[in-house]
Amino acid sequence: MTEIIKRNKALSVSPLKTSPAIGAALAFMGLRRAMPMLHGSQGCTAFGKVFFVRHFREPVALQSTAIDQVSAVMGGGDSVVEGLRTICAKSRPDVIGVPSTGLTETQGCDLAGDVRVFREKYPEYGDVAVIPVTTPDYTGCFETGYAKAVEAIVRHFVPKRTERVPPARVRRHQINVLAASHLTPGDLEILQQTIAAFGLEAVFVPDLATALDGHLGGNDFNPLSDGGLPVGILGDLGLARATLVIGASLKGAADALFERTHVPDYRFDHVMGLTAYDAFVDVLRGLGAKGVPEKVERRRTQLQDAMLDSHFVLGLTRVAVAADPDLLKGLCDFLGDMGMQVVAAVSPVNAPILKTVRADSVKIGDLGDLETIARAGGAEMVVCNAHGAHTARRLGAHLVRAGFPQYDVLGGFRQPWVGYGGGRDRLFEIANALLARHKGEVAPYRSLYKEASGPEESAA
Repeated sequence: MTEIIKRNKALSVSPLKTSPAIGAALAFMGLRRAMPMLHGSQGCTAFGKVFFVRHFREPVALQSTAIDQVSAVMGGGDSVVEGLRTICAKSRPDVIGVPSTGLTETQGCDLAGDVRVFREKYPEYGDVAVIPVTTPDYTGCFETGYAKAVEAIVRHFVPKRTERVPPARVRRHQINVLAASHLTPGDLEILQQTIAAFGLEAVFVPDLATALDGHLGGNDFNPLSDGGLPVGILGDLGLARATLVIGASLKGAADALFERTHVPDYRFDHVMGLTAYDAFVDVLRGLGAKGVPEKVERRRTQLQDAMLDSHFVLGLTRVAVAADPDLLKGLCDFLGDMGMQVVAAVSPVNAPILKTVRADSVKIGDLGDLETIARAGGAEMVVCNAHGAHTARRLGAHLVRAGFPQYDVLGGFRQPWVGYGGGRDRLFEIANALLARHKGEVAPYRSLYKEASGPEESAA
């Protein structure tokens, strides 16, 4: 079992953690015509919005209750009610997500009570769903807030049944997919294509693949989330044939969905790499009406060939990884499958899944801890979000970006890591980066007895 080394210093040096309120806001953006509204100071929201816009390179729907110094002490309930009224009056969204922040949680806010006051005061907006989520900054991380929001969405929209719907009413082609925060829009596209290849139709909860995939919208300006899962579909999740849960952090949401629908579920820690995706495809083979499609088998052979092509470069490469728990688990398994050695693994928060990470130990800490451990282990590569760029530069290692945010590159938000195709592309990316540093290169053989004949040999 992996050793978990807990935090042992009183401050963060080069913080790794992203606020759970930002993670919750991202989950709400995967719903159509949604508006997340952070309950906190204006700076809390502005800071997160900057990273969203630079990561996705898109306008992002995000509002704030913008409490002031008086509300921060005396209570910001009025700001929540007024904020909800203003958004409803201006944009009339289908759903408003209200994550709290560290400031308002410390003040002792009662979001559920504030929403009740809003309902009593403004009954004309009863058709707008309002979902409060408790996401203080001082506990959890990006992944935690996202998972809390998904669970809240399930509990709000999915009707509770006492038993499974009759077999005659089950939609044999519909598969629910609870998608964790580490899955990019590109990942979701690959999963959707794989599921469709088996004659099945995926319903992603939430659906970032149609909301934040970098497309041009039909309207000139839309203040709400563009694309995403229509909230009306959430009421039909109980009619699906099965639920696929990707990400250990979604355990609460998966339990809530099962309690309400009794739809059998299949849970995966991640679907990165050959072994994990084989397990995913095997479940689809059991759910589909036919065997494994030829194109899926071909994708698998392409990944196998990529592993063969790159193993001379990747084998025994020392790598340092820093990410939220679900992503850290997936990345370490993926890199380990390719023969790479994880010499440093750092997570901003503790979670049960970390005990299964393929590394000797996982440090609960920050990028300062990552740099110290990676230097001691002689790391040649760093896998982290964009915050790890300076760390990698000081280590003299190449940075492979993964996770949120990636504000210093274009297209990083949709780079797929999952599936046979995504794994192949990431393998080549990593191997080419190492080749550029002359790792694994095999110099052409030149006999000592060969007489120089060409200009190159003469020059040598």
